[in-house]
Amino acid sequence: MRIWLADRPGALGNVASAIGHSGGDLVGIDILERGDGRAIDELTIEVDEEAVPQLLQAVSAIEGVDIEDIRAVVAGLPYPLLDPLEVAARTLHSESVDDLFVTFVAGIAQTFSDWAALVDPDGSVVLASSPGSPADAWLGAFVAGTRSASPAPGAAGAANDVAWATLEISGLALLVGRSGRPFRARERRQLSTLALIADHRWRELVMRDSMRAHPSRPA
Repeated sequence: MRIWLADRPGALGNVASAIGHSGGDLVGIDILERGDGRAIDELTIEVDEEAVPQLLQAVSAIEGVDIEDIRAVVAGLPYPLLDPLEVAARTLHSESVDDLFVTFVAGIAQTFSDWAALVDPDGSVVLASSPGSPADAWLGAFVAGTRSASPAPGAAGAANDVAWATLEISGLALLVGRSGRPFRARERRQLSTLALIADHRWRELVMRDSMRAHPSRPA
């Protein structure tokens, strides 16, 4: 459950109490964004399905609290601090550029979004994409549009359901998208950091392959 609430002592405690009184067990709290006296938190709750309407009513009744999104987690509980680290570890273990692209995109999609894609902006070439990604032409047009407009990710005018990060060394662009839940500041920062990790691994693999193809010889 993603909620907006007042950024003051006791506000989250009121929410936790309402969840407990409704039969829910609050097992995870992730602060996604703070500013202007408000916070956006993602709460992981274990609760019987029949108790969900009562829980929603109890949380919505709290003054200053708004529910942004609620969804059922089918594939296991998310771990917002651990999951991105696992994406980074799998990315660093990639042994070829093609493997890097596929592994990186799959990890990003699984952890953050409905879909993810890695695009070469120079030719609008989609190098890797997860199931459910938009058509290649759309991805290329989106990258071209963001390069010309250059809005900062998360800034006013930026798309709420699509986040992107630039791999500075390779010049590639990472796009991730989902419906219903805007990307928040902490998530965008994690995506940028993971893009940096993938970018450095790309450079290592390219340099390794170059050395294998053209080994230095003593004069």
